[in-house]
Order: sequence, then structure tokens, then C-alpha cells
Amino acid sequence: MPHAQANTKVVHTVCSHDCPDSCGVLVTVDTLTGRATKVQGDPSHPVTRGFLCGKVAKYLDRVYSPDRLLYPMRRRADARKGPLEKGNEAAAFERISWDEALDLVAGRLKTITETHGPESVLPYSYAGTIGQLGYGSMDRRFFHRLGASQLDRTICASAGGAAMMSVYGVKLGVEPQDFAHARSIIAWGANIHGNNIHLWPFIEQARRNGAKLIVIDPYKTRTAALADWHIAIHPGTDTALALGMMHVIVRDGLENKEYIARCTHGFDDLKRHVLQPEYAPAQVEKVTGVAAADIERLAREYARAVPSAIRLNYGIQRSENGGAGARAVLMLPLLTGAWMHRGGGVQLSTSGSFPFNSTRLQMPELMLASPLKREARVVNMSQLGQALTELNDPPVKAMFVYNSNPAAVAPNQNAVLRGMAREDLFTVVHEQFFTDTADYADVLLPAPTFLEVKDTQGAYGHLFAQISSPAIAPLGEAKSNVWLFGQLGQRMGFPEACFHDTEDDLIAQAYETSHPWFAGITPERLEKEGHVRLNLPEGEPFSSPGWFRTPSGKGEFSSTAMVEAGSDAIPTFHAPSESRLSPQAAIYPLEFLPRKADNYMNSTFANLESHQKLESGRIGVLEMHRTDAALRGIATGDPVEIFNDRGRMQLTAHVDGTVPEGVVASRLSWNKTHAEGQGINLLTSERLTDIGGGATFYSTLVEVRKSCV
Repeated sequence: MPHAQANTKVVHTVCSHDCPDSCGVLVTVDTLTGRATKVQGDPSHPVTRGFLCGKVAKYLDRVYSPDRLLYPMRRRADARKGPLEKGNEAAAFERISWDEALDLVAGRLKTITETHGPESVLPYSYAGTIGQLGYGSMDRRFFHRLGASQLDRTICASAGGAAMMSVYGVKLGVEPQDFAHARSIIAWGANIHGNNIHLWPFIEQARRNGAKLIVIDPYKTRTAALADWHIAIHPGTDTALALGMMHVIVRDGLENKEYIARCTHGFDDLKRHVLQPEYAPAQVEKVTGVAAADIERLAREYARAVPSAIRLNYGIQRSENGGAGARAVLMLPLLTGAWMHRGGGVQLSTSGSFPFNSTRLQMPELMLASPLKREARVVNMSQLGQALTELNDPPVKAMFVYNSNPAAVAPNQNAVLRGMAREDLFTVVHEQFFTDTADYADVLLPAPTFLEVKDTQGAYGHLFAQISSPAIAPLGEAKSNVWLFGQLGQRMGFPEACFHDTEDDLIAQAYETSHPWFAGITPERLEKEGHVRLNLPEGEPFSSPGWFRTPSGKGEFSSTAMVEAGSDAIPTFHAPSESRLSPQAAIYPLEFLPRKADNYMNSTFANLESHQKLESGRIGVLEMHRTDAALRGIATGDPVEIFNDRGRMQLTAHVDGTVPEGVVASRLSWNKTHAEGQGINLLTSERLTDIGGGATFYSTLVEVRKSCV
């Protein structure tokens, strides 16, 4: 750790934003003023290696933004819920004390649960922080004890997670450092340079040693622009391409028979499946738009490279057939035996490798002490619009939002906002800024940044556990999730001692496990060393049967569990309900990609001028292929209307080479940063993925026309 100069100290924190890198961050603090003056990557962290992404490098702009929410507030009686004028949102609220806020929230929740039942309360949160405490600890205890509806947190990763569990039984993969040893790297639905930047140096190291980087993505991302080969696949057809690759590998005898016999289950069934005519390259070309010759080349190059690595990201599973697509791609290294070599295999997520005691943190048994005396119902967060406008028995009468901005990020935005605007819905929002969601709050509570709280976390892109120490005092009256929900539990009169637990208590509980992968990893050691790698067995992951946690104890090409869950035993391509292959394409012929902005983290950072400058010219823009634009008489700079049955919005056309023919794209931002106050999720549906119940953002059909305005 760098030495502090006079009147300064350096504090080790961990970036808790929703990113696989989970960077170690060193914060320099002026001890005279208590103000943070510098953030930098921890040079001793083997993945962070001393640098930060462009988002967090500017993090003090966020921490000390003049727009931070610093005090509890309640909506004024004469202020209706709905979009507020940007920069003047505070006029709709009045400041109150924390005591008033806690009494108000606890009192309203008591009345609502007594009148409508506790399941009429819906918590809504996701990964605004991925620290163990901030993401899910005291908050879950509170809502479990209350008897509130449980939230199925599916909006990002559930289909891919279910896919990985079905094939491997554990979320583990190639370490980022080991990508440096690969001879071939496929980035499949993974914009590494945009949102996984700490993997990039290892890929560049591999390329300097002769490796080739292949990107499979419908959009020409930053990563695709830097690749040796970009394959612009049609959205939602990844299953077909992966099965087509398997067709070539098996047909030509390129599979690793020894590894398959030793470490996999169901190969004979897979072989029969992939050798069907529909997965021959000529047929796959018709589905994916990838030339048959390219499919042949891709399959052979992948199978013959030793070692070969795949960085699979969650973009692939945000289509209706995304679970099958992720399953198929995850099976490729099983087919070739890539796991036998350092740097070979696949990485989707390493999150399940960290055996934190989440049961101890979240205490689901508290549901049995609630007025329900049973487990509460489950509401899928990807269907929030339905939950707020259609759900009954009981209807949702209170929503508590934290770690998320559903007004901007949830699909089917019209239904979501219509539900949030209900005057009979009591909404509490715990936030750092006046987000689109905060505009609908009845009570608005100030939340801290990761520089202001203590937490511990693993990662979903590496294998190091860390503790994040608070570098500065919380600004204003900002309070952590742990403090907030502990206080609410006490105000509600819950007698359990667990609502008095401190951050240090919870961190200790997170490490209460006998799992061998956490052997020797303790809070005390983490406080001293900053980061500690998981205590994994010797050898490469999945190089032997002992690594798998599936029912068969091996990597599963064919899954009985999938059949029992109503899915296909072996991944099978089914065209999404909204795609160029579906009948609906006759009305809405363009496939829409509602992309994440490169310089925001989902909707986080979208309000900051320094980050907006980095996205200049891309927010509020519809990217089009020249053929599609010409057919509609559209040129760069023209105002256009994009629409489907769910909604319509105005954007500005940009005709370039970022999307293939038949595809249009626009970037996620806050609704209020768009001229009309509408966001791109106005156009997405609440249809769910084939497995995991995830959101299908990338299975969206639209039409575009030149606007008259």
C-alpha cells in the first residue's frame, strides 16, 4: 500500500458496483478535513493491478456531487408522483429527521400489513452494491420477519446462472490471470473493454504471445473493434451457433474423447442431437447470419487451439432462448477438454465460488416468525409492471426500493411507471441521487457510497475475497442498508436480537463456514492483507470429476434436472417470440438492442456530467445500418420515432457500422436525460427467459420511421 504523506491516510476499500472486477481501491484522505482527495487501484491486487476503470477513476465526482441526497425527505402533500423537473426535484419534498422518517415508514408499513397482509409489501433491490452486507443481509432479515413478498432477483444474471449450474453445478471459471496463457480467446456476448476492463491486460498479454481474439456479438462493441475477428451474429441465435460449432467438432472427430469419458455425462445424446441436419453449418447460417464457412473455421480454430478460453458474459442470456444459449456455449470446453490446460475453459461467473454464509446473513427462517408463519410469495423483479398493475391477493400496496432504479432499468416501462404513479402505493426509496425512481417516492432516504461504509465481498470475475473499510464519514445524514433496516426492525417491535447486529457482527457471520475454499480466510486476515485468494484445490478447475457439483458428478451435456424443470435435456434452438424469424417481424421488422452505455454502470453514473461527456453523441441516439436507414429515407442526424405495441419514443438517427442489417441499437440512461423523459425500456417486454425467469431485453422487435418533428 502506498505510504501516506503528512496529514493524509490511505484506506483500502473495494468497489462494490455491479462489475466482475471487484477492484481493490486505495483512497487517500486528508486527515485534517476528513475529505477524500484521490482514488486509485490497489497495485498489490493481482487483478486490479493499480488502475481503475474510467467510471470509478472519477469516483470523487460522484461522492462529492452537489446533487447528492443528504437528508431524509417526504413528499409534499400537493406534489403528485411522476417525473420531476431535472434539477428542481427537491421542490416536491420537505426535509424531515431520521426519527420522523423511521416512524413514518414503520407506521405506514404496520398499517398496510394489518390492512392488506404483509405480502402487500414488495422490496425491490438488485446490485447497486454487491457487497455482502449491502446487497443482502439486514434488509432480507427485515422483510423476512415482516412477511413481505420475496423478490426473485432475475433482471441480470438468472438465466446464465441457471445454465451454469445445470452444466457444472458451481459458478466457477477460468481466472482472469490465466487468460494470459490461452492461445485462442472467444469473447461471446462480452464487451470486455467496456465493462470488464481488468481482464483486458491478460488478453493483450496472450495476444502478444500469438493468441487470437474472436468476438461474437451482434453489436460492434469496443472489444469487437479491437478484435482479430468480429462475428456479427443475429440477436438471440447463439444457441444455434454453439450447436453448429459442436456439429463440426463432433463430425470431424475433434472432440477430446479421453476427457469426455472421464469428466462428462450424456455425450452420446449430445452427439446425436448436434449431428441433426438443422445444426449443419449451412442451416445454422440461415438462422444466425454467420456464413457456413465461418462456422466451420470458428469450430476448427476453437477445437484445435490449446488452450482455448471463452469469456461468456450475460448479454447472451438476455434473449428468450438465452438460457439454452448459455448452456450450449458452456459445454464447448467440455467437448474439447479445454479445462485440462491452464488458461483453457470458460468464465461466466465466479460468484458461486465464494462460500459466504448467506443463510446466516439473511435468516430466511424469520419468515416463520412473521404473521404469515410460512414462506412468503415470490415476485419476479423482471415483471414489476405486472406486479404493480395486475397482481392481486393481495395487491402490492407498498414498495421499498434500494440498490436499484427500476423506473429506468425495469422492462415494460409504461406499465412500471403506471404502477409507481398509483396514489395508493406507498413507496420508500433509499438513494444517493434524484433518480427516475426517486421521483415517485413518498419517503426518500439518503444512501452512502462505498467509500462511506464497511463491507466484505467476493467477485464474479476473480477469486479474491476482500474487506472494504470506510474511508470517509457518510456525507450529510446518509445511512447504510445495515443501519436502516436494523433500525426499522427495532421500530416495528421485532424482538429478535439480530436486528441489533453491527457491520462487524455481520462480516464475522458471513465467514462462519466450514467450507474448505474459505479455510484460513478470516475477517482479521482480510483486514491485515486486503485481499486473499480462495483456497481452491490443486489443479485446473473442472480438470477432474471432483470439481463438479452436478447430480451426475460430471459436466452434464444432458440434464435430467432440466427435463424435470420443463426444459430440454440438451440445449435446443428455439427462435425468440420477437426476432426476425418470428411472424411478428412482418409488422416490426427490426431487432432492437437496448444496450448498456460503456461509461455508465447500468443506470449508475448517468447523471454525472463527467460521465455524460464520455457518452456524448450516443445517448438519445438510434444506431442503424445504412440499408435499413436508406429503406426508410433516414440519414444521420434525422429525428426518428422507434415504436412497437408497448410504446414509442423519439431518438436521433446515427447511421454507422456498429450494427448489422436488421438490427438497431440505443443506450440505457435515465429517463430524465432524454428530451421527452422516456427511456429505452419503454419498448422492452416482461416476457421471461427459457430458464431462470430472467429478463428478455434483447428479444425486442420494433419499427422505425423518420419523425416529422
